[in-house]
Amino acid sequence: MSSIEIERSHQRGADEVRDAVERLAEKMAERFGVEYAWEGDIMAFERPGVEGEIRIGDQVVHVVAQLGFMLSMMKGPIEAEIHRYLDEKLG
Repeated sequence: MSSIEIERSHQRGADEVRDAVERLAEKMAERFGVEYAWEGDIMAFERPGVEGEIRIGDQVVHVVAQLGFMLSMMKGPIEAEIHRYLDEKLG
């Protein structure tokens, strides 16, 4: 099993960050069949081969994901896409 861990600082309001993370989750659900649910400021997500969470803090977004064997071979592109999205939405 391979893991991804990304921490990104931001200067956005909580609602704006939550909306950006929600849009990311919707894209993941559409493209990859990921299911997700919010519990407070933590969005947990999963599908066969991946599970993780995105924690929203006042100044930091923290993404953690565990990739199964098949997806671990795509760790680099997955990680790059997360970075790209966070750069675009949180600047």
